[in-house]
Amino acid sequence: MLETLIRKLERFVPLSLEDKRMLERATAKVQQVGAREDFICEGEVSNDLHLVLNGFACRYKILRDGQRQIMAYLLPGDFCDLHVTMTGGLDHSIGTLTACTIVSIPRYAMVDLTRRYPAINRALWWATLVDEGTLREWVVNLGRRPADKRMAHLLCELLVRLEMIGLANGGRYELPLKQSELADTLGLSVVHVNRILQQLRRDGLITLKRKVLSIHDVERLKDFAEFSPSYLHVEQAESDGMDSQRAMMRRYEAPPLEDMRVY
Repeated sequence: MLETLIRKLERFVPLSLEDKRMLERATAKVQQVGAREDFICEGEVSNDLHLVLNGFACRYKILRDGQRQIMAYLLPGDFCDLHVTMTGGLDHSIGTLTACTIVSIPRYAMVDLTRRYPAINRALWWATLVDEGTLREWVVNLGRRPADKRMAHLLCELLVRLEMIGLANGGRYELPLKQSELADTLGLSVVHVNRILQQLRRDGLITLKRKVLSIHDVERLKDFAEFSPSYLHVEQAESDGMDSQRAMMRRYEAPPLEDMRVY
């Protein structure tokens, strides 16, 4: 059931059969959530951790005037609230962008796993660091890149993240987002988003048809966006130096889950 999570975690730390079995056993409940529904609201306190098994979800906040800012996309294999184990309620809301399958894991079970299984603990720590790096990159994207590069950077990031879990191939992946949702992500108007997508299409960089994005020249789009996947730690996970990285992580004991402080 947790293939996408395990595939994601093993990009950073090798997991034994016992590690994988214990992750599967920790699963408490599976629920189907419809598209564009909230399943964790700001301020809500839950005794469970939530994992996206299928579909697209997001973190977001609503301003007083009703405008929404999407702060992160949650893809299959992503935890929604791993980082708030000891911080009480969420300071933002989490909602679906498409129909999603959500897995609940009791917090006490995950804390117990991270104490008893060091590889799981290290893998979750790496995943949390990647989430933090992604948030920093989104801040740069919103604050300093022009609108067309902002869009191109986001499309490149989604390509890499979906490739990591086997949901993109050859520069092609499902992009089931409305233009209004891209606008809420990039801090643009819907009209501006439409213009940028049309411009990228005219420039021969992308085609978006029936919610499937095709990037015709991945390296060209990455170059245009000034995109480097270093914050996603792809190169480290795939490099020939992985053995030395694993040796380093064996020497380094990541803090247990309840001590993680990522905001």
